[in-house]
Amino acid sequence: MKPANTLFANLGTTIFTVMSQLAVENKAINLGQGFPDGNGPDDVREKAAAFLNDQPNQYPPMMGVPELRDAVAAHAKRFYGLDVGRDEVMVTSGATEAIAACLLGLINPGDEVVLIEPLYDSYLPMVRLAGGIPKLVRLMPPHWDLPRAELAVAFSAKTKAVVLNSPMNPIGKVFTADELSFIAGLVKRHDAYAVCDEVYEHLTFDGCKHIPLMTLPDMRERCLRIGSAGKTFSLTGWKVGYITAAPALLQCAAKAHQFLTFTTPPNLQRAVAYGLGKDAGYFRTLADELEKKRDSLSAGLRKVGFDVPQQPQGTYFVSADFTPLGFKGDDTSFCHFLTTEIGVAAIPISAFFEGNGPQAFVRFAFCKQDDVLAEALDRLAKLR
Repeated sequence: MKPANTLFANLGTTIFTVMSQLAVENKAINLGQGFPDGNGPDDVREKAAAFLNDQPNQYPPMMGVPELRDAVAAHAKRFYGLDVGRDEVMVTSGATEAIAACLLGLINPGDEVVLIEPLYDSYLPMVRLAGGIPKLVRLMPPHWDLPRAELAVAFSAKTKAVVLNSPMNPIGKVFTADELSFIAGLVKRHDAYAVCDEVYEHLTFDGCKHIPLMTLPDMRERCLRIGSAGKTFSLTGWKVGYITAAPALLQCAAKAHQFLTFTTPPNLQRAVAYGLGKDAGYFRTLADELEKKRDSLSAGLRKVGFDVPQQPQGTYFVSADFTPLGFKGDDTSFCHFLTTEIGVAAIPISAFFEGNGPQAFVRFAFCKQDDVLAEALDRLAKLR
């Protein structure tokens, strides 16, 4: 038999699936995979149900229903002062598909793509599938500072794009205006593009403000900005994402999108359009409630004996160092031990690195009900 695609054949099953399945098998509390255990806003779900019954359920336009494209444009103006037209928005089946469409639409074989570790696990396979050459730059614990000299060296005349994730999964880093300005300077100097994964844009804490790279001077034509209804409305199963970019640049992603998923359920698109118009109080409450959960879980982890050297500034996740607990083994074995023996699932941070990454940090998701987090901490107390 002839072999299958070697890239995918040599990949393992995603760590999120592995740990979630292990959690099910061991009846563990799943603080590994980043999904809320609520059911999303009632009014948004009610809209989806209504639109299912009184609107067409045939193929919507490939670029997305007009209502959602207009809503994404209005959202960009409302929160970031960006003037965006409908022809600059495309709806995708989740942000992961958006990432794939952007990378497949941009990259030619031999193009270099700068990636910042730790990184979401779809980036590397998609770059390589397109024939791109990844140039990896690492942020390292405990402070996860941007290594500017290393980042500058990673850029070259062959650089086609940089992938920027802010707020950043898994470490919760929100890139500052100064850091973004430095990155923008490199992008412009090397005539490159930026694929901006901004799915956690509304999940920032401690007064941190999310700044889209697209808003910086001369970056409007160079950025593809990705958003996610799954994260903004705690409806990860809906898989509704969107890309905002200048028309010519967006068409590069659209050419790939048409052969990936083509389109997304129309009732969900229309419900998300409604949701993006919700009042400012919804977006503030979303972040405020998650910030309280972050604080509760971080304090509980420290009490157990973990070192949490830096509070995440955004996302669903807190990274904790288990070194003080005296465990003899790496982060993967520690997560296996937690799941099977303690009854709490987490994700090893090394899974977000190519090769040998940090071996003593694990990621916990705090986007769970308060009683679930309390029970998880009770179980983790056995580590003391």
